[in-house]
This record gives sequence, structure tokens and C-alpha cells, in this order.
Amino acid sequence: MRTLQRTLIFLSFCFITLIAHAGSADKTLDIYWIDVEGGAATLIVTPAGESILIDTGMPGVRDSGRIQQTATQVAGLKKIDHLIITHLHIDHFGGAGELSKLIPIGNTYDNGIPDQSPDNNPNDRSFVLTIKPYRELKAEKRSIIKANDEISLRQIENAPKLRMRCIAAKQQFIKPAPNQDKANPLCSEPRLKDKDTSDNANSIVTLLEYGGFQFFDGGDLTWNVEAQLVCPINLIGEIDVYQVNHHGLDQSNNPVLIRSLAPTVSVMSNGIRKGCEAETFATLKSTPSLQAMYQIHRSLRPGQANTSDEYIANLEQQCQANYIKLSVDPSGKTYTVAIPGNGHKRTFMTK
Repeated sequence: MRTLQRTLIFLSFCFITLIAHAGSADKTLDIYWIDVEGGAATLIVTPAGESILIDTGMPGVRDSGRIQQTATQVAGLKKIDHLIITHLHIDHFGGAGELSKLIPIGNTYDNGIPDQSPDNNPNDRSFVLTIKPYRELKAEKRSIIKANDEISLRQIENAPKLRMRCIAAKQQFIKPAPNQDKANPLCSEPRLKDKDTSDNANSIVTLLEYGGFQFFDGGDLTWNVEAQLVCPINLIGEIDVYQVNHHGLDQSNNPVLIRSLAPTVSVMSNGIRKGCEAETFATLKSTPSLQAMYQIHRSLRPGQANTSDEYIANLEQQCQANYIKLSVDPSGKTYTVAIPGNGHKRTFMTK
């Protein structure tokens, strides 16, 4: 009897371990949107088990701890192989210093760290103090990333090609491909807003590709610069998944960008009172290609519109820090978006 019990315990342990490390075992491409309550932290785990973290939330133990827990206990990682900081605002770089003490970090990519605030505000003396932990972060290598740069990733034999490209950085863009010479008809009447002189406009924009699947992350890129990605020529083409720029603020998410990218799914890394603003929500709602809109948080501002509850990871103010997970099938032809915290799961076809 004891032998049988031990055998059952051993088999149960093996099953749990297999599930915990499913991404590397079944060669899916996994993306986790971690709840950093209005900041940003997007973790990508490749079919080869390599990891890319885009942004790290705020300083303190909360966000770095949530990232470390998702990386190690959920995704089964022992290291962050590649860290991208899209721009130098504290809700994006803030958790990096603490995170580096919790898990080793390999290559780090950013726009370079200036001596003064990147927001063209010479009176902002706080930047020198807030950037210090990130400036002193221990990583194997630190690089300034530029448009057209690619992050070298391990490929899996007999699997779709995996590619991570920098599309834009510091308002410099990739050049059109030879077959991208047609003017974008959606650009006939571009609408501009006041010029953004903050570091948001300098955000690093990345495009992740796996077979037919494409995922766009634009950091906090803002309205006028967004338009340059698709006007007069769409430099990107159509995608599958759009990480809503700038937490869903109306300063970003130009309709011409979103409709030109024509995503099937959007994911918004917002907070209970940050992001998910009215104009952005209306743009997403009216985008013909969108089949599902996901949010990390339900917006609790009075009168605020939200997506359906089943597509929201955290509904209450005192949230459970639920994450959103996307897994691309090994074929690259389908992907499934899940919210483990509420049991939601939905599968989509790639374009």
C-alpha cells in the first residue's frame, strides 16, 4: 500500500512539474502580462525557454516580486535573458533594480541613460535619484537599441521562425521593405495632437513574430509618433495582438495606428484609476478587426467604460494580482489567451 501511495505521489509531482514548465515542454511561445497596477511588465518565454521582459513596473517589492514570482514559479525560469526598458519613466524602469537582486538578468536594452531628466525638464532633480538603481543594475551586457536591431533568439528545429525586432526607438523608424511602397489609404486625413516632448515619444517599439503570429508592444508611444509608424506607408502591416499603448491613455492610441495594424486582440496594462480612457476605449471598440479586448484591471473611475468582465484579470480594488497569459501553438497558426484567475480561455487564428 505504501509503495502504491509513493508511486501516486511521485506521478502527481511529475504531472505538476510538467504543467508548470509547459511552455518549454510543448514548445509554445508564451506571453504574460503581469499586474503591476498601472505600470507595465510583459514577459515573453520562447519555445526554447529563453525569456524577454519588457519593462518592470514601479520601484519597491510589490512589482519586482510579482515579476519574479511569475517568471520563476509560473514560467519556470531561472533567469531573465533579455530585458527591454521602453523608456525612462519610473512605472517602466522602476522595478528593475530590485528585480536584478531576485533573478539574474542577461542582456539589457534601452535608449541610453542621460544625466538629466529625459522629459526636457532641467528642474526635475528627482530623476538622478530615481534612475540610480537602474543605472547601477547588474546585467551581463547593456546595449542601446536602435530601429532595425534584432534580438538574437534561439530557434527550435522544425518550428516556425522566431523573430524579435526593434521597429522604432527615439523617434527613428525602420525603413519600408521593398514590397511596402503603397501609400496607406487610412492616412488621407491625419489628425495631430500637441507635440509630446516627454520621453514617452521616444519609446522603444518592438514586434515579436512566430510563424504567422505577430505581437506589437509600443511602450508609451504617443499620438503623433504613432502615426509615423503607419503613415504615409504602413511600416508594420497587420498584426494579431496589440498591447495598448500608454496604458490606454488618450494621449496615445491614434486610431490610424490601431486600424492600420488591424489587431484581432488587444491587451491593456492599466490600473484601477489609470488608463482605459474614453477616447482610447471608443477607438478600440470601433476597430472592425478586434474580436476581444483584454484589461489587467477594471477601471473604477465613475462612469468609466470597461470591456466585459470575463476579459478583465482583476475586477476589485483589492486585487489578486491576476495575470493574463497568451500561448501561441507550436505551429504558429493559433493562439490562446487565458486568465487563470477567473478560468477564462479563448483561442484565435493567426492572420
